[in-house]
Amino acid sequence: MQLSVIILNYNVRYFLEQCVRSVQKALENIDAEIIVVDNNSTDASCEMMKQLFPQITLIENKENLGFPKGNNIAVQQAKGEYICILNPDTVVAEDTFEKILNFKFQIPNSQLGIIGCKLIDGTGNFLPESKRGLPTPYVAITKIFGLYKISNFFGKYYAQHLSENQSGKVDVLVGAFMMMKRDLYLKVGGFDENCFMYSDDIDLSYMIQKLGMENFYFHETSLIHYKGESTVRDEKYLERFRDAMQFFYKKHFKKSWFFDKFLQFGSLLYAIFKQKQPQKLVRKIDKYIVFSNNNIQLKLSKPIEYLTDFEQFKNTNNINFELIFDTNSFSFAEIIYFMEKHKSKNITFKNYISQSNYLIGSNNSTDRGEVLIF
Repeated sequence: MQLSVIILNYNVRYFLEQCVRSVQKALENIDAEIIVVDNNSTDASCEMMKQLFPQITLIENKENLGFPKGNNIAVQQAKGEYICILNPDTVVAEDTFEKILNFKFQIPNSQLGIIGCKLIDGTGNFLPESKRGLPTPYVAITKIFGLYKISNFFGKYYAQHLSENQSGKVDVLVGAFMMMKRDLYLKVGGFDENCFMYSDDIDLSYMIQKLGMENFYFHETSLIHYKGESTVRDEKYLERFRDAMQFFYKKHFKKSWFFDKFLQFGSLLYAIFKQKQPQKLVRKIDKYIVFSNNNIQLKLSKPIEYLTDFEQFKNTNNINFELIFDTNSFSFAEIIYFMEKHKSKNITFKNYISQSNYLIGSNNSTDRGEVLIF
């Protein structure tokens, strides 16, 4: 078997269904399997999998074992020469796996580590965590305080030596999508089950680099990652980020006293100025546009226009649109391409999953996504 796609789920039943449907389409011409690991969800995720996808391997953990251990359990059972670690809140294009499996032939086998690809959020915007550098204390500080936005001089955290549309070597790839040889994953011991949040994918990427392998960012296929990296810099975020980096430094280098004190100072500054931050705006929708070749009728709160072709859409900047894609009428690759091409402040996107009659999507990279069940 060529490929095993591993999806670790916890209480995102509707995102999981959409993800699995997109993966199934992308694996039609590949000798592959899908393994879903559920970390003791309480939202009927397992019941959905058994009802809609009985042929897919489902591993039901009796407790939430966390991201590293959940994935490690699945890799042990995987039969593919290659594995792909994939988040359940993603949508892959039909060509994603084929393109990446072909890309690996451009890299000497002795150098091939992890391959990642371009991630966009639910509004079509590029997610910079698609490619990253090694987070030394200096690099981590430039990230946590947003200095990478000022100049590429501070751009090592997000590997800004490469543009989003340029493939090449990077230090770190995001755990939402990682493809590599199964034997290589097992050789380094998989994800470290002692890892803190934010450090498991960094640790795995670096462990593979220490073997003399190279990690690659591949830009020629895109996928949607709805729960993109939060830009909220609150005390909890700073604390978790600090703990993750200290775990990484202690394991591979030495614990950074300077970094720890700097982050404590940053937390104090945030607490002082927090009350001055603007509140999150509520999304306003003036009109819905539904793209479908089928005779679907959706009950929504604002005017609806039905179109059968993407070329029929004309953006009017003074109108706030919500664009809805019937996933039975258009491929996921077409939808993703349209989102990237038409991303705009006055447009949000949702997918319609007709098999279960719901809309799903996200209005920005910081929220947890939206599901509307009819």
